Amino acid sequence: PAKTNERDQEIETTEATSKQSSNRERWILFIVAGIIILLDQASKNLVESSLALYTYYAPIPELENIFRITHISNTGVAFGLFQNGNTIFAIFAVIVAIAIIIYNSKLEPGHKLLRLALGLQVGGAIGNLIDRTRQGYVTDFMDFGPWPVWNIADLAVVSGTILLVLIMFREEREEKRLAAEKSTEPQTETTAQQFDESSTS
Repeated sequence: PAKTNERDQEIETTEATSKQSSNRERWILFIVAGIIILLDQASKNLVESSLALYTYYAPIPELENIFRITHISNTGVAFGLFQNGNTIFAIFAVIVAIAIIIYNSKLEPGHKLLRLALGLQVGGAIGNLIDRTRQGYVTDFMDFGPWPVWNIADLAVVSGTILLVLIMFREEREEKRLAAEKSTEPQTETTAQQFDESSTS
């Protein structure tokens, strides 16, 4: 009975530690999302207060054709794609943000990098959602040569998506490695068993 109680206490301690770790990790998403929202909104407010709509400023005149700050409105998604869908994209952003937050609450401990990716996506989605609700369009301003104009929220969403894809590839590769190792185990055991039998005979 004493050993049983000790095992029960160990199990309870392990479960409590795992729960505390999971609770701490859940905050990664909210911290990352909060940082992205603050940076996104601060940069947009600076551009809106400094540049008239559809005008630009070249911080380095010699590189004007490569990089400049261009203040434009965007009723589409990231990088100016799919224009005139402001309401639809706003609703979609709300649904995605809620779904990710729920998923984050159910995620087991040990997925910090995944929570980082999700935080980037939520922060970017909410950053642009704030624009859509307060002015009916998203403020874009980062203008690099031939590329569509974008903002920090766009960068966060794309970065989070790329990171998520890399995580999925890594997990898939790890699963294949474990499956390959598992498939070789019976052969190794059979060989060892045959060797023992031949030795005894």
